[in-house]
Amino acid sequence: MVPTVKLNNNQDFPVLGLGTYTAEPGEMKQVVKDAIDAGYRHFDTALFYRNEKEVGAAIRAKIADGTITRNQVFVTTKLWNTHHRPDVVVPTLKTSLENLGLEYVDLYLIHWPFGFKEGDNGLPEDAAHKLIYSDVDYVDTWKTMEDCVRLRLTKSIGLSNFNSKQIQRVLDVATIKPVVNQIECHPYLNQTKLIKFCKEKGIVVTGYSPFGGPTSIAPLHKGESPEPLKDPKIKEVADKYGKTTAQIILRYLIQHGIVPIPKSSNKNRLQENIDIFNFELVPEDVAAMDALNRNKRICDFIQTKDHKHYPFNIQF
Repeated sequence: MVPTVKLNNNQDFPVLGLGTYTAEPGEMKQVVKDAIDAGYRHFDTALFYRNEKEVGAAIRAKIADGTITRNQVFVTTKLWNTHHRPDVVVPTLKTSLENLGLEYVDLYLIHWPFGFKEGDNGLPEDAAHKLIYSDVDYVDTWKTMEDCVRLRLTKSIGLSNFNSKQIQRVLDVATIKPVVNQIECHPYLNQTKLIKFCKEKGIVVTGYSPFGGPTSIAPLHKGESPEPLKDPKIKEVADKYGKTTAQIILRYLIQHGIVPIPKSSNKNRLQENIDIFNFELVPEDVAAMDALNRNKRICDFIQTKDHKHYPFNIQF
């Protein structure tokens, strides 16, 4: 079984999950079923991914056939940017729950700190094809995220793609603390400073796009992609342990206290990615991996750079 870490509300959080972004339409139901059979118990989806129905159907099928119970799986979904206005937060989570076919999720995240014009179009644009922003402040959104916990629609709430100053602003108003900040994290963007900040605040870091690479984050991808999976130094470490570069990257992140959520629709790779709990990297190999950092961000959502709540204009 995948080990767990305790969140700041005492909830158990599996240290490896399955990411579901950019999955092909129709493939996710089988992928999640295969993942459950392989031992995965942590699934990360979002309203914006448009696959909550498939993820939920797979989980419910595996509950129905007795493979798992509901309390054995950890399900995360996210509030998209067009639903930041406080009065739509609870109804939006109810929509996600309806999609999933679940009574509650284990974790609900604010997907990005910036808001877009409210509505069902996830990427609203003006005539010049520029995204239309909302001026809702995420600290006001946070207050109704807390209502989602009180209404027992989610067990925990958290953040995604927030920088240290934005996290602190949320902490300053929070009566229910964020348990997680989900951020891009891989050997070429190891996020040391932000992770240290989060640890000091009792916030666990979930790492998306752990392998970098071009398919990780389309359509928010800016073009050039570093690919740590092809890095000769990581290959050298992998050969030493008789593991794959993917397994070394996941092990590296976990040893830094990060919860990676790799995505794969390949049954063999699903199995490979979870087979990382029978070895540890020695300190000199962790240090060698640390040295690969290039602060190379893939998912920069660059078209929102002029938004007042854009998170990547400061160092961390």
